[in-house]
Amino acid sequence: MKRVLIVFALVAALRALPPARDSASDGTPDFLRLDKQADREAFRRWFTFLAEVEYFTLAAERPAEIVDCAALVRYAYREALREHGPGWSDRLRLSFVPAIEPVRKYNYPHTPLGASLFRVRPGAFKPADLTNGAFAQFADAETLARFNTFRVSRDVRRARPGDLFFFRQSVERMPFHTMIFVGQSQIERSKIPYVVYDTGPDGEAAGEIRRLSLDQLLHFPDPRWQPREANPSFLGVFRWNILKPIS
Repeated sequence: MKRVLIVFALVAALRALPPARDSASDGTPDFLRLDKQADREAFRRWFTFLAEVEYFTLAAERPAEIVDCAALVRYAYREALREHGPGWSDRLRLSFVPAIEPVRKYNYPHTPLGASLFRVRPGAFKPADLTNGAFAQFADAETLARFNTFRVSRDVRRARPGDLFFFRQSVERMPFHTMIFVGQSQIERSKIPYVVYDTGPDGEAAGEIRRLSLDQLLHFPDPRWQPREANPSFLGVFRWNILKPIS
């Protein structure tokens, strides 16, 4: 009887583990990918809203974790995947919550990877990655670009809301920087496409969250920050691996 119970427990444990497929061989397991169009659109809308709303939030009232460009991205990504009930909006001090459908495949932090959503090592996903530290709660801008997103194009006309612009500046202390392509605002009535980003600290001075129209960014005074194909510092438009279509 004891042996039967042990075998049953092992079978049950194996069935509880998510399938270890990685159809794109990009390190992101298929069980994290949002395979339904409704979930992908819900994620894009929540992600861009949560990033943009921080631009309108007083610095003293923002989450303390938002200290640079990657932190803003991690925050909006994680919160976009949460269950968005009344307690959630109160905790985030949101003055209003838009009528956006939730992501239904899973809710953070109740994911197959728990709270560790970000890939931090190269290589295709394998079952051992569930427990060996291949995923973490923290990822800097370079890690987000290399292991959690894929490049769509270096032409910003290909960008969709929720995509990221990545830059690499050779003279910066932290050379990788990222911006969130918001598209049209969900907070103001405007058909202008926007980009939101955190400048990060400058010496002892804290950074600030900025929102520029795409046209303003394309004509930014410092050409190193213009998202143009001719700019070698612009790495391109990147899209989240969880949004990558797979066959």
